[in-house]
Amino acid sequence: MGSASESSAPVPDLRLDELLAELQARLDAARGTRDRVHSLLEAVLAVGRDLELTQALQHIVEAAVTLVDAEYGALGVIGEDQRLSQFIPVGVTDEQVKLIGDLPSGHGILGELIRHPEPLRLGRLSDHPASYGFPANHPPMRSFLGVPIRIRDKVFGNLYLTEKRGGGDFDAEDESVLATLAVAAGVAIDNARLYARARQRQRWLEASAEVTSSLLSGSGEQEVLDLLVARASGIAGADLAVVAVPLPGTGELEVRIAAGLGEEEHRGLVLPVEGSFVGVAFRTGGLVVSPDVRKDPRITAGPPRWKGLGPAVAVPVGTADRGIRGVLLLARAAGAPLFEEDGSGPLLGFAGQAAVAMELAERRRDSEQVALLRERDRIARDLHDLAIQRLFATGMTLQGATRFIEHPEATDRVLRAIDDLDETARTIRATIFGLRLRERGPAEGGLRARIVGVVERAARALGFAPALRMTGLLDVTVPAEVADAAVAVLEESLSNAARHARAHAVTATVTAGTDLTLAVTDDGVGLPEDGRRSGLANLADRAAALGGTFTAGRRPEGGTELVWRVPLE
Repeated sequence: MGSASESSAPVPDLRLDELLAELQARLDAARGTRDRVHSLLEAVLAVGRDLELTQALQHIVEAAVTLVDAEYGALGVIGEDQRLSQFIPVGVTDEQVKLIGDLPSGHGILGELIRHPEPLRLGRLSDHPASYGFPANHPPMRSFLGVPIRIRDKVFGNLYLTEKRGGGDFDAEDESVLATLAVAAGVAIDNARLYARARQRQRWLEASAEVTSSLLSGSGEQEVLDLLVARASGIAGADLAVVAVPLPGTGELEVRIAAGLGEEEHRGLVLPVEGSFVGVAFRTGGLVVSPDVRKDPRITAGPPRWKGLGPAVAVPVGTADRGIRGVLLLARAAGAPLFEEDGSGPLLGFAGQAAVAMELAERRRDSEQVALLRERDRIARDLHDLAIQRLFATGMTLQGATRFIEHPEATDRVLRAIDDLDETARTIRATIFGLRLRERGPAEGGLRARIVGVVERAARALGFAPALRMTGLLDVTVPAEVADAAVAVLEESLSNAARHARAHAVTATVTAGTDLTLAVTDDGVGLPEDGRRSGLANLADRAAALGGTFTAGRRPEGGTELVWRVPLE
């Protein structure tokens, strides 16, 4: 009998080597899968830590490129118009981006993923019927893998990967890994957006508190509106902010404040409610959003003035119940992210602060007016009961004393003094007459009351109350024709100051003597170098028609001085 070793069948060395190689390959595959899963988990955790949206988007693309071993990657954010509103590339240098030119907006293969938000894997990009090719200076790309990023069943954007390293194609496992990352990216983006909105709401609340504090401290209407515009523009990231207010009885809106890109083209504009973007918000009483204000079909009136601007939002200042007092418009530069309706919601409440500011300023003016009328009445009584009676008594005493004066020259001087006292008494009576006429309102008063009314109305357009000085018997010595012309000249002068001067102080002086002299000065930018400005010719014509003169010029200390003079005798 043979030995046991001789009877056992030998195992071929070749078969053992194959088994060991296969086992090693499976171990390597398992180790690779483990490492990839570990990398995927790390990537999910990494993108989940980002609360700033911009950083989160950048990290998502970088993680995707690493996980599927791609040469290039990008994340495209889909806007309200179903085009790419943002495009974040990875793998190309800044110099290459500049050479390529405008970033993609959603055509070709990228548009295919927008139209059909399903994973798309291609061995050769150029073979797909939607492929348009690449622009000049674009790096060559062959293989492609794209997956959508969803947030609560809504497609936020897409991940695009190209050029598998090593020259191969993206496989099903790459697609599965990228789809998993896209799910985590959707959660991370949603968290980042919620965080951004929470921070923005906090900023709106802080700004509202600042405005409220300004209101309670007694700040003027213009100061509060300027603060509102500055805060709204800063929080919303706007490049232009505009406040338009209605012109009573005209069906038009006047732009009182404009700050930012193209402000000179907007400031002072008068726009119809029908056919303007601010008019839509005023008419509907709600928030109005435009993806591109330059091409908005609702804008049919007015000169083109939106150069360089794109997305815009307008909200009414006030409510339909308490009255809409104006419109706040914010616009961003062309190509900037759109204003989202849900994200712009706090702007409505903030604009309500502007309505409160305007209403409070109006109530404050009414209160000041009541106090002014009471003070006028007190002054009138004091002048009548005290000053005139004393002047009259003094005049009577002097008149009775003349018979005891022997020197003729002394008698003449006393008589002249009596005449002066009489003239002073007449001046005081005219002043009392003007003060009491003012109590019945500008429509019923004389020239003094009409001038005060013009100045009060101008305060709304200027944003502050102009200083007013009046001297002489305005209600007694000025003929009706001259008074009407003077009122028109004052209105035009103050309107010019509000529209063009950009002044912080305006003074109107009206003096009646042998001439009626009306002077308006401001501390603004001054007249243009050629000395011309719209409306000044009308003032000169009015003066010439009444035999008077009109001059306009720059003040040495800065600003403009207008002097309108007409003879009264």
